[in-house]
Order: sequence, then structure tokens, then C-alpha cells
Amino acid sequence: MGFRGLFRRLNVLLRGPIDEAALQELEEALVAGDVSIETSAALVAELRSRLRGQSENAQVLLKRIIAEMLAPFAAALRTRPPAGASEPVVWLVAGVNGTGKTTTIAKLARRLIGQGVTPILAAGDTFRAAAAEQLQIWGDRLGARTVAGKPGSDAAAVVFDAIQAARSGKSGAVIADTAGRLHTKHNLMEELKKIARTVERANGRPADETLLVLDATTGQNALSQAREFAAAVSISGLILTKMDGTAKGGTLITIARETGLPVKAIGTGESVDDLEDFDPQAYSDQLFEE
Repeated sequence: MGFRGLFRRLNVLLRGPIDEAALQELEEALVAGDVSIETSAALVAELRSRLRGQSENAQVLLKRIIAEMLAPFAAALRTRPPAGASEPVVWLVAGVNGTGKTTTIAKLARRLIGQGVTPILAAGDTFRAAAAEQLQIWGDRLGARTVAGKPGSDAAAVVFDAIQAARSGKSGAVIADTAGRLHTKHNLMEELKKIARTVERANGRPADETLLVLDATTGQNALSQAREFAAAVSISGLILTKMDGTAKGGTLITIARETGLPVKAIGTGESVDDLEDFDPQAYSDQLFEE
């Protein structure tokens, strides 16, 4: 089922008369769906307010409230340089191990290839021995060049080399992997900062996207990760993965509202094409699917 139909069991409740007991039950169900207590309370308070004098049923209203709450946080990926700036477009991709970061990079590369740009993949995760190999495999499948260094080498230097290769006319885009760092690992967070500085120095501007990949199945832990990464570097957007395999899709609502970070896309499967632009209304509707 995944996040689709997450709140399906509430449909009967929301279609009937709503009293305070029903609103309390609704708030508890939202929390069980991994919406934080604070955000659940805000949703229910807004629903309570709108129910006064409204003829629409509570389900329709709640879907609209969720979509409206998330609308400010929906943003498109920046696939072109800023006006007057030169190529390449540079995307940094960060996140802890196990979030599906490498697969997400492949999906992002597939997205660019579909738009006529074959990116260079930079194997900036030199901390984990197999990371560069996995990225190389995806690059070969997609027909994209991978720039890598030796295990343990300077990750920022790898990213620098990839940008230089792209600037020499070999590609209009670079997607750079970074070490699958734990957000509590100070040295690896410092390395991420160094990579960000290197991109700015090599390309004349900060990364066009610094994307944080979060695993939707980890619930509230994903919120902690988002806050820690955002404190270290300027995160331009979030990608939530494994949305097809979680009953905790409500965590997206919490992360967007409580961090203020844009949601760029969601991963909905293992295929290289299973990356969807984030659409707040579609997401809200899917939560209540029968």
C-alpha cells in the first residue's frame, strides 16, 4: 500500500458528523501515521475552524488543508544555470547510508538525460569502499561518465575534477555523491562543508541544488536528520525515498512544515524512472485513497 491510503481508515469517520471526540481520534490517527504531535494538532485545529459553517464534509476539508499546508514547500529541481551563468549545473546529493541515495542519483541522472543532458557523476563518497563502484555501475547503465578517485581520497578533489571535466565541454551537468554520513559524525559533516566550498570555487557559484535524501520509513528520525544537515550546509531541497513501501508517509508533512525546506521529489519505487515531482494536492489525495 505504501503511503497511498495511509489515512483510508479515517474516511468513514470524516464523512460523518464530527464532534470533539472524533477530532481527538483524528489527531491520534495522524500521530500514528507519523505526523508529529505539533503538526497533527495544527491540522486538527484548522479543520475544527473550517468545519464551522461549512457544508463540505471533513474528508474534503482535511485533504485541502494538507495540500494548502504543503503548497509553499513544493519546488521544482533547478535544471538550468541561473540567468547569465555558465554551465555546468551542479547538484550535490547528501544523506545517511541506507536512504537510497545512490539509486536516487541514478534517478536524477535519468531525469536529466530525458531532458537532453547527460550528466557527469562524481563519486564523492570516498569514505565507503563500494560507493564509487555502485555509482559507476549506474553510470554505465545510463551512459553517463563517472569521475572517481581512490578509496579514502579527497572527496572535494573528486568533485572538483568532475566540474572541470564538465566545464571543458563534456557535459552540462554534474551530480555529485557525498559520503553517506551519519548526521552526528562531525568529521564527515565538515567534509560536506568543504565539498560545498569547492563547488563554489570551481563553478563560480554555490551548487545549484544541494539535495538531502531522506528515507520516509524512518519516521521522526528523518526530521532529526533534516535539521542537522540544514545546520551544516544550505539545503535547497529534500527528496523522500521509499514512499511506496511505508505506512508512515505522514512524516513528509511534518518535515516540510517544521523545517521549512522545499520538497523537490519523492521516490516511489526501485525503477530508475520512479521519481516523481512533489505535488501537494496529489499527495494529499493519495493519503485518503480507497
